Amino acid sequence: MTLFAGLSAFPITPATPDGQIIADDLARMLLRLKAAQVNSVGLLGSTGTYAYLDRSARQKAVSIAAETLAGDVPLIVSVGALRTDAAVALAQDAAKGGADGLLMAPVSYTALTQEEAYQHYLAVAGATGLPLSIYNNPGMTHFTFSIDLLVRLAAIPTITAVKMPLPAQGTLADDLAALRNYLPADFVIGYSGDWGCAEALLSGAQTWYSVVAGILPEPALRLTQAALAGDAARTAELNATFTPLWALFRAHGGLRVAYGIAHLLGLTKALPPRPILPMPDSAMPDLRAALDIALA
Repeated sequence: MTLFAGLSAFPITPATPDGQIIADDLARMLLRLKAAQVNSVGLLGSTGTYAYLDRSARQKAVSIAAETLAGDVPLIVSVGALRTDAAVALAQDAAKGGADGLLMAPVSYTALTQEEAYQHYLAVAGATGLPLSIYNNPGMTHFTFSIDLLVRLAAIPTITAVKMPLPAQGTLADDLAALRNYLPADFVIGYSGDWGCAEALLSGAQTWYSVVAGILPEPALRLTQAALAGDAARTAELNATFTPLWALFRAHGGLRVAYGIAHLLGLTKALPPRPILPMPDSAMPDLRAALDIALA
């Protein structure tokens, strides 16, 4: 299985209100993922609140992860930043810190052109020898990758995968087929958007970039394995146990739900970085009930 295939688990990054990493809490999260033997850990993704952490905090998170995982689970580190030079520096930090691969979204304030995004990725992809996955997250970045841009990026030797959003229109099978028509046969295509990823894997996607796996790795791994094996009945059965959680993800966002679960499981007392607020107290009974079903 390639670096970017299978279940990639994205944990939260417990930190103090001023952005200092809580080392013991992060290590506790990562040890759960290591014990479950997920296919990779996606450190400092959107769920890991990378955009809210400075360079030194991100370096510390990478160091903790590399030491905790100790090579037993591949470590993929998100290196998104507004400036190209900052993203290059983060990529180099990740490589020096022990990352096995990189993930990058086209973070921007001024809207990027397709050429600006290409040059940004070209610079970061050439900054290390690590493989890099394109993080296509238009809901957060408000940037849309054209097929032409994806084809150009896939021609860069170190760019070997893409993390796609669930399609806004059409089916996952059609979305995958369109990508496969243009991208190299060995280019790894995965999806995020937890509530649709079982269908994505059944449709032929190779990766589930998962928020829920960062906090509930064992049930997420069972679901992944059933879907990758093409067992539609078992996949539907397992996915049904997540249905109440998916409803909460869509209502409150996966980040807030992941923090809420971490609190219920006693893994950390850390809160999301402000201005993000935790789930409202009124939603916690529903979260407890959904968690009980997912863990049953």
